[in-house]
Amino acid sequence: MFINDFDPVAFNIFSLEIRWYSLSYIFGAIFGWIYCKKYLIKKDLYQKLFDDYLFYIIFGIIIGGRIGYTLIYNFSYYLKHPIEVLMIWQGGMSFHGAVVGVILATIYFAKKHKVSAFYFLDLVALSSPIGIFLGRISNFINSELYGRETDIFWSVKFIFIDNLTRHPSQIYEAIFEGLILFIILNFVISRSYQKDGYISALFLIFYSTFRFFIEFTREPDEHIGLLYFDLSLGQILSIIVLVLGLQLWKLKKNV
Repeated sequence: MFINDFDPVAFNIFSLEIRWYSLSYIFGAIFGWIYCKKYLIKKDLYQKLFDDYLFYIIFGIIIGGRIGYTLIYNFSYYLKHPIEVLMIWQGGMSFHGAVVGVILATIYFAKKHKVSAFYFLDLVALSSPIGIFLGRISNFINSELYGRETDIFWSVKFIFIDNLTRHPSQIYEAIFEGLILFIILNFVISRSYQKDGYISALFLIFYSTFRFFIEFTREPDEHIGLLYFDLSLGQILSIIVLVLGLQLWKLKKNV
């Protein structure tokens, strides 16, 4: 058993608290940018455009992720405390909302510059597991999105939450949705040229599959609980994403 007593604040600059959650977004964006620029983008035009595109990605992730969390997971709370919608450093981001935000931002960017939206979405798919990995580690440090009660020997006690021993579901997600997904997608792209959008489809398929099964070890949101067929909201959303990913994969495979 591991005792989680991490401080969510990494360090202070005078009276300003710098939290691990914020750092995960910053370094996720930096490492993703470096990876795309150095290893993935070959055309000079796209090299130049990607610097501008990074702003759209960050904007889409933050706005989409926060709005998604507010509307899907805790609407009644934020309706009573609207100012807290802006306090993203406290945590509370929806992956599915972030996906929608990135897609919309990319479509706008692609139309503005007359380029393929799927080309840039594939870049996001290939590099985003880096950010997902760091984000899930910060979830673990923050003692949030923790797992269900268990007595396995690698269980974790989140002492700021309760005295129960739980699955470290954040670490499961970091490994599968971050590390393993990164390896799979980059292995596929290294083997042969893929049509624009194919990698995006694989990302949706594998991420939603990993997320669906890991959710069985993750504690459901207290104010939501389990829904239809004893599935969590995250699992229901993952099924929707999986269907969309399979449809896109079928479309791109037959093009």
